[in-house]
Amino acid sequence: MRQRLKQWGCYLIIIILLPYVVTVFLNGPSITATSHVDSTYVKVKTASGEEVKMPIEEYCIGILAREIPASYKEEALKAQAVLVRTDVYKKIREAGSDTVLSDEFWTTKQMEDAWGVSKYSKYYDRLKKAWNDTEGHILMYGENLAVTPFFRISNGSTRDGKEALGSEDYPYLKIVDCPLDIEAEEQIQTVTIDDMDAEVTAFDTAGYVTSVRVGQENISGEEFRTTYGLASGCFTLQKYNGKLRITTRGVGHGLGMSQYTANEMAKKGKDYKEILQKFFEGTEIKEVAEILIDTE
Repeated sequence: MRQRLKQWGCYLIIIILLPYVVTVFLNGPSITATSHVDSTYVKVKTASGEEVKMPIEEYCIGILAREIPASYKEEALKAQAVLVRTDVYKKIREAGSDTVLSDEFWTTKQMEDAWGVSKYSKYYDRLKKAWNDTEGHILMYGENLAVTPFFRISNGSTRDGKEALGSEDYPYLKIVDCPLDIEAEEQIQTVTIDDMDAEVTAFDTAGYVTSVRVGQENISGEEFRTTYGLASGCFTLQKYNGKLRITTRGVGHGLGMSQYTANEMAKKGKDYKEILQKFFEGTEIKEVAEILIDTE
C-alpha cells in the first residue's frame, strides 16, 4: 500500500512539473533571463548634464512618458515600449555596457507637471504595464537589432529608409500608407517667420523636404525643420505680406512608426505585434536574452 502511494506521489510530481520542464527545454534560458535584462542598471545623462545610474525600466518609462501620449491605447503603448527597448539595447550593444545614454526622458516631477498630480498614477501605471507586458521584447532584423525610429503623425505616408538615411541597410523602413493620419487635428499647421531668401529644392518620394536653399547655402530639410522649430519635415514655403509663411503637414520626421496610426490600429483591435510588422516589415520580435550582449 505504501509503495503504491509513493508511486502515485511520484506520478503527481511529474504531472505538475512536466509543463515547466518542457517549456524550459524548448525555450532555453531566455525565459529566466528576461527579467534580469530588464532590471539592468544603465548610465544616463540627466537634463542637468549629470551622469547617474538607474534601472533601465525607470529610464525607458521616462522616455515613453516624454515621447508618446500616455492616454493612447494599450497596444500602441506596447509597440512604443518595444521600439524604445530596442533602441536602448542597440546603443548598449554597439557602444558597450559603460556607454552613457543621452536620450531625453521625464523624471517623476516632469510627469506630474505634464499630466497633473491627479492623473500621474493612472498614466504612469499604463506605461509601466506596457513595459512589463512586453518584458524583454526587442525588434531584430536578421542578426541585428533593428533601427526603430518613430514620430507622432505622418503626412499620409511614412518615409523610405534609403531616401531618408542615405543607406540600403534598412530595407524594413519602407513607405507605409497612413491615410488616417490625414484626419488628425494637428495634421496641418502654419507658422510665419521673418522673410528670407529661401526655397525648397528637393523632396523625397513621400513628400518630405530633403533640401532647402537658404541664401547661397543648401541645408537638409531636417536641419531647416530643427532650426525653425517646425512641426514636420514635410513643409512648403510661401512669401506672404513681407513674411515667410511655412505650412507643415504631419508632426515629426516621418520615418518609422506613426504613433497616431498605431493608436488607430489599436482602437480597431490590432495588437502590438501587428502594429510593429506594419511599420517594420520583415523584422522579428525576439527576447533580449537571445542576443549576445553584456550588460553587466
